[in-house]
Amino acid sequence: MIFEGNEIYADDREYDRYLDAQYRGRAADPRDCGETFVPESGFYDVDRMGAHRETFAGLPVAGYRLLKGRAKVDPALVAWPLHGSQMYDEADEAGYAAGLEDLLAVADGSRIRAIVAPGISARHAPAVLAANAHRLPRLRSLFLGCTDPEYQISWIAQGDITPVLEAFPLLERLDVRGGEGLELKPVRHASLRILRFETGGLPEEVVRAIGDSELPALEHLELWLGTPEYGGGATLGDLQGILDGTGLPALRRLGLRDCEFQDGVAAALAAAPVVSRLEELSLAMGTLTDDGVEALLTGQPLTHLRRLDLHHHFVSEPMGERLRAALPEVEIDLSEPHDRREGPYISVAE
Repeated sequence: MIFEGNEIYADDREYDRYLDAQYRGRAADPRDCGETFVPESGFYDVDRMGAHRETFAGLPVAGYRLLKGRAKVDPALVAWPLHGSQMYDEADEAGYAAGLEDLLAVADGSRIRAIVAPGISARHAPAVLAANAHRLPRLRSLFLGCTDPEYQISWIAQGDITPVLEAFPLLERLDVRGGEGLELKPVRHASLRILRFETGGLPEEVVRAIGDSELPALEHLELWLGTPEYGGGATLGDLQGILDGTGLPALRRLGLRDCEFQDGVAAALAAAPVVSRLEELSLAMGTLTDDGVEALLTGQPLTHLRRLDLHHHFVSEPMGERLRAALPEVEIDLSEPHDRREGPYISVAE
C-alpha cells in the first residue's frame, strides 16, 4: 500500500503508473540520503516525485487521509508530519502543541518511530517535542524543516535543536533543513547514527558544537556549510573538532559539502585523523579546484575509501584523470564539472 497526498494506491504498480503519468521519463533517486551521499538534485529538482520528498528514514510520509483519520495504518509504518501552522506561516509553540495533539488523536504516540516537521519554520518544534518526549517513547528519526524542496532553503527558520537530543536519548537520526536561527550546544548522545544539516549557511557555532560533542554511535555526518551571505561563518578552525574525530569514533561517512573554501577543507583532510576510519567522503557541491585535488593526492592515503563524492566541482579534466588513476578501486563522482572562469561558486545558497 502506497500513501500519496490525498490518495492511497493499492500496490507499487498502480503507484508507478501514477508517477509515470505525472513525471514521464524521469526517475527519482532511490537512495536514502542518510545511508550515502545523494546529489542535491535528489532534493531540489522536479523529478518522478523525488524519493526524498515522499519518504523519510525509509518510511512513506503520511498523507492527508491518514492525518485526518480517514485511513488506518500501524503508526510505526509511516513518518508522521507534525504541523504547527499553515504551510507558509511560521508556527509558535502553541501551534506545534496543538498540532501534536491533533497528530496523537489519530496515531498512537507509543508506536510512532519517525516525525517530519514541515513548513517554513521548525523553530519551536524541538521545545514542544522535548516537553512531550514521554508520549513518543519509540521516536527514532526526526526531520526539522522537511518542507517543499523547491522552497528557498535560506528562508527556512530553525531554533535551538539541543532539547531534542537531550530529551530523546534513543533518537537515531536527525535531519535539519534551513540554517536561519539554528542553534546547538555540545551534547553527549549515545544512540545518534545519522546527523545531517542542509543549509545555505551553517552557523559556525553549530559546527563547533558538533566537534565538541560526544557522539559515539554516529556513522553519517553531513554538513552543507554554505556562504556567509546566508549565515554560514565557519572556518577551518571551527571544523577542527570534526577533523580530529575524537568524539566521533564510529564515523564512516563524512560530508563537508557546499563549501566556499573547499580547497582548504581538502588540504585539512589530507592530514586529518578522522579520515582513516571513513568509508565515504563527500566534498561535493562546493568550490573544489585542482589545488584541492592536489592536496588530497599528496596527503594521507585514500585507497581505503569505498566512495569519494566530488560532484559539482571546478577540477580540470587532466587532474580528474590523475585522481582516478591514483584511486582505481574507489568509486569517484566527478560529475557536474564547471568552468573555473565562471566561478567558483557553491551549489546551494539561497
